[in-house]
Amino acid sequence: MSSPTMQKNLTLVAAGLLILALGVAGGIWWTKRSSNMAPVTTESANSERKVLYWYDPMKPDAKFDKPGPSPFMDMQLVPRYADEGGADTAALTISTRASQSLGMRLATVEQQDISSTVEVAGTLQLSERDVSIVQARTSGFVERVYARAPGDVIRAGSPLADVTNPEWIGAQQEFFAVKALGDAALTQAARQRLALLGMPPSLIQRVDNSNHTVAVTTITAPTSGVISELAVRQGMSLSPGMTLARITGLGTVWLELALPQAQASGLALGQVVEARLTAVPETVLKGKVTAVLAETNQDTRTLRVRVELPNPGQKLRAGMLATATLHGPSESVLLVPSDAVIRTGKRALVYLAEDGGQFKPVDVQIGAERDGQLVIRQGLTAGQKVVASGQFLLDSEASMRGIVAQPNTVAGPMAAPATPKDQGSVFETRGVIEELDASNIKLRHEAVPALKWPAMTMGFKRSKDLQSSGFKVGDTVQFQFRAIGDEYEVVALKGVTP
Repeated sequence: MSSPTMQKNLTLVAAGLLILALGVAGGIWWTKRSSNMAPVTTESANSERKVLYWYDPMKPDAKFDKPGPSPFMDMQLVPRYADEGGADTAALTISTRASQSLGMRLATVEQQDISSTVEVAGTLQLSERDVSIVQARTSGFVERVYARAPGDVIRAGSPLADVTNPEWIGAQQEFFAVKALGDAALTQAARQRLALLGMPPSLIQRVDNSNHTVAVTTITAPTSGVISELAVRQGMSLSPGMTLARITGLGTVWLELALPQAQASGLALGQVVEARLTAVPETVLKGKVTAVLAETNQDTRTLRVRVELPNPGQKLRAGMLATATLHGPSESVLLVPSDAVIRTGKRALVYLAEDGGQFKPVDVQIGAERDGQLVIRQGLTAGQKVVASGQFLLDSEASMRGIVAQPNTVAGPMAAPATPKDQGSVFETRGVIEELDASNIKLRHEAVPALKWPAMTMGFKRSKDLQSSGFKVGDTVQFQFRAIGDEYEVVALKGVTP
């Protein structure tokens, strides 16, 4: 290789090495510059974010007004910023995309007039209030038993048995002897003795008219009905008071219903009932509730309801099946899907959908369940939207963030906003601290007669002077509070002996 060529190659190699060195140096300088600027940018961004409060992620319901170590865990408190959806600390903010991914479905709170009419199946039974007992009046012997058996339906006056009564025969002979004397007073006394021995008036009159003793008398059915029990047999001896037959009347029958406990709220004695027999569905019988038995059915855990029905023509028989319709008054109520209500055993809550993608837990009072819908007695108003699907995921997230259900803000004395005359007025009562943080206090307090409040548990704001009062959960206190806008603020706390 010639000398000029070699010199040219060396020049090119030197230029390349110089360019490579300049590139490496520039990269190192840019990396250092970026690393120096990043903390400043982050610090600037953080300094612009508004901190609402500090909290322990392991116990998010406790809030603190300044940073520091957690009193619960070996860790530092974490700030909650306003742009994290925590401006309304009683609600969750969920984006539309997140709501769709969670499969959330909303339902409207509807107000409807519902009737307390209930349909339930039942079985006919004989009325135990219409029972006649046939007994022997005196000692005797059964000469004949008529063709009767338990279960037979008989009319009043139907013969049951022929009986010989020796005592009656002797008394009849004495009556004839006294009658022959012609003394009216003695005759009347002898006649009265026959009645006291148990002889029917018709038999006494027949003896008096015929002037002959009647040795055999016929025992007859006192009322119409079905023979429930027959204990008389031919040739047997009788003693006074012995039961010979039991006859149950068929003028009315009982319809015993098995009513589920959840449908018994509107049940009342005297309530009108319409019954349709399975054997004769076109026939409608009207009766009324006469009794709700003191014991439930041990197998089905249903209430035993007794309805008295007329028995025209005595065609109804024990054991027949019937469907009863219990008519009650109609009532205007609020309804939500049953799936929308989270029931924990101690309380019931729903998640209320508000503007801006916010979802707030609200305590509600529930009533009866009907066709997949639940009656809401307190806590909601018609037209509001509640979460009917995906609410358990919301509840889990709310628990992590320390968001608790708010007291009812719709109905009831505890939710009534302060009236103008209450604004600024100070009220006093006694209670026990349930929850406590830097600016709020939850108290289980006694009744407040001035506001017509019953004893209950509710949350209050804490005045600035009480934010470091030294009280703890479980303390019994005498406290004063006042209305400020739509909220109530505790202005004085004093520890008392439980």
